Amino acid sequence: MSEVKISAETRSEFGKGAARRIRRDSKVPGVLYGHGSDPLHLTLPGHDLLLALRTPNVLISLDIDGKTNELAIPKSVQRDPIKGFLEHVDLLLVKRGEKVTVEIPVHTEGELAAGGNLLEHVLNALPVEAEATHIPEAVTVSVEGLEAGASILAKDIKLPNGTTLAVDGDAVVLQVLAAQAEESAEGEEAAGEEVAEA
Repeated sequence: MSEVKISAETRSEFGKGAARRIRRDSKVPGVLYGHGSDPLHLTLPGHDLLLALRTPNVLISLDIDGKTNELAIPKSVQRDPIKGFLEHVDLLLVKRGEKVTVEIPVHTEGELAAGGNLLEHVLNALPVEAEATHIPEAVTVSVEGLEAGASILAKDIKLPNGTTLAVDGDAVVLQVLAAQAEESAEGEEAAGEEVAEA
């Protein structure tokens, strides 16, 4: 996993007005915390941060005020619900060699068995523990030929070296559901029409 270098500035202004001014300058307010240290309030460049956050669990090398360098991973990202721009970010301070618990996306490959079956992602992301500087970007699971009723458990997923599950191994991650017969859907519509007439 590569590190993304971002320059950050400490900030002393707080509140909605200060946050609006920061965002008007195409920057994002954030907080860096962890390891028992006091939270450090930062201003980060919006575009650089947006690009970095395209990678899940990205490792960010922060150059703070040109004086100190810290490693961090995003813990919480707040976006504007309508426009989608970054409103605030919480960053967790990490050290090289330290283990952290994160959620990594689960990707699938292959085709299900014929018959119109549906694949349900019970867990969209898999909780794992990994070294902060070696967090996998995602895991890929083959669903080739799986039939209705089949499921893939957390313990069935092959994880990269140095990565361990942070969830019960028997937790269902993916399951294959049988396609519902069209007859039952038509029957429900007919029953609905009868109720409407009554």
